[in-house]
This record gives sequence, structure tokens and C-alpha cells, in this order.
Amino acid sequence: MKNVVSDGAYLTLHYRLSWAEGEQAGQSIVSTFEQSPATLQLGGGQLSPGLEARLIGLEEGADVRIDLAPEEAFGPRNRDLVMPISIATFRDKIDPAGSFAVGDMVPVPGPNGARVQGVLTALTDEAATIDFNHPLAGRALAFEVKIIGVM
Repeated sequence: MKNVVSDGAYLTLHYRLSWAEGEQAGQSIVSTFEQSPATLQLGGGQLSPGLEARLIGLEEGADVRIDLAPEEAFGPRNRDLVMPISIATFRDKIDPAGSFAVGDMVPVPGPNGARVQGVLTALTDEAATIDFNHPLAGRALAFEVKIIGVM
């Protein structure tokens, strides 16, 4: 009898995450098929909760493609997470060296001194706009998986 994926299980697997729609459909975002397989624990935060839920019940040896709507993958885009910051604050607190360009991931000081990452989406003489959504939020994704082992 083959082992079955359950909550908290350790998995050894090959996977490919790719775009499911649009001009980039089929293009890989990340893949382990060309290298060593990955090992992870379900519930450990390495995969989105929606994806983990879709893996539960699969047997060792399963080779499947799972199409994920944005809500199952990394959630919908949240407009409230796209924030303008005055250029003075941006230059003083985030980019005093002036090294960041539109499209870069930038570390931003958050509450209690923690740093959060966002993507610089616009930069003008008045403001910098930073998007704190997950880079894959709002996108339908395809997850191909070959489960090698379940413990």
C-alpha cells in the first residue's frame, strides 16, 4: 500500500510552478525537475495553504497538474497594499543611496523594526509607490507535481 499525503506529512517531490494564463502561460516560474527533488513538510508554510489542501490525499508516485485560481494560490491582489510614500521619506528611510529602480524589490522598515519587502512600481519627483502584494498574487497558476516519497 502506498503512503498518502496528509496534513503534517514530509514530502519528497519534484514540482514546477508556471503561469496558467496570459502571454506567459506555460512558462516556468520555478522548477525542480531539472535538479534535485525538494523535501518539505505540509503545514510548514513553504507552500500556499490552497496548494497544500490540493495535495492532501494524493498517493506516493502521483504525477499530476493542479490548476490554481488566484484565491487558491497566493490570493487576490489587494489595492490597499499598493502604497505611495513621499519621495523625502523614500530617500531618507528606504533608499538613501538612490540605488533602487522601478521593478526592484525593496526592504521597507515596518512596525517594531521589522523589514517588509515590496516592489517599487513607480518613482517620481514627488513619491515612490511600493506594492506589498505577493508577486504572484492575483495570478492563476499551474502546479505540476511528482510525489516521490511521503513520510
